[in-house]
Amino acid sequence: MAWRLRLAPEKTNINFFKAQWLTFGGSALLMVLSIVAWAVMGLNYGIDFKGGTTLRTESAVSIDTGAYRSALEGLGLGDVAISEVFDPAFGPDQHVASIRLSAEEGDQVTEAQLASVRAALVAMEPTLKVISVETVGPKVSGELVTSSLLAVAVTSLGILAYIWMRFEWQFAVGGVVALLHDVIITVGIFAVFQLKFDLTIVAALLTTLGYSINDTVVVFDRLRENLIKYKTMPLRDVMNLSVNETLGRTLATAMTTLLAVGSMLVFGGDVIRGFSFAIFAGIILGTYSSVYVAKNLVLFIGLDRSEKPKGGAKGDHEFANIDA
Repeated sequence: MAWRLRLAPEKTNINFFKAQWLTFGGSALLMVLSIVAWAVMGLNYGIDFKGGTTLRTESAVSIDTGAYRSALEGLGLGDVAISEVFDPAFGPDQHVASIRLSAEEGDQVTEAQLASVRAALVAMEPTLKVISVETVGPKVSGELVTSSLLAVAVTSLGILAYIWMRFEWQFAVGGVVALLHDVIITVGIFAVFQLKFDLTIVAALLTTLGYSINDTVVVFDRLRENLIKYKTMPLRDVMNLSVNETLGRTLATAMTTLLAVGSMLVFGGDVIRGFSFAIFAGIILGTYSSVYVAKNLVLFIGLDRSEKPKGGAKGDHEFANIDA
């Protein structure tokens, strides 16, 4: 027989409700503390959200982002984000970089500072020239904040509708609260440690929503099957059974994803470190919420497990007419 790695025994009998007031209550407390940290400490917004200036440069030699960053140190700037721009139309001696700058106190970068930046870059690389300068003002950055919040809200509502149609409204509420748990605590971590928060972090949060709901749907799908199979078993026991049956799959998915994201976090460099950390934290929180938050909320709300009138050829139970 072929050897297979198992992150959990083939059959487990863990009581996931044994410390529910510690696990579920702890999650609720962390959500409240995260909201308080967000409100009191605020987020360390990046250039995308607080405005700044973007320079596009071109040089005849390959771009060394470390050398660019070193050249700009000591100029009284705030955030400095440097990335190389790739385009198939560029020639072999055409190397383009995008440099995003913000002032230290959140004000706009002044003309004097821009002149200093140009001088420092040209001193580092004589063939370099600045080909464009664009400024993002507070109005545009404010619109980006609004759009980001709207993106998270619309995504959550879409997931709520999907879970409601596929399962029951109690499942939809449990699933969306679990998603909010993941997002709010992740944002709280960024607020407490004042990690840079920009549009890439919003993308990471949306990625986390998709990952977390996938894990939750797997548990809910098995729960739905077991509700049909064990009609007289107490709801708490059916939920425990369902999580135990999917535990191996949940751990395998989480560990393989964490290995990939962890590699990005350690070896990816400063440019994607915030993005990688947000996804890394989101995967851990998403796995936890799928096991300890979503189903607990469904249990607290309760389910109507009474027999329903026959509604079709597939069966006489309300869950039987929904394809897995």
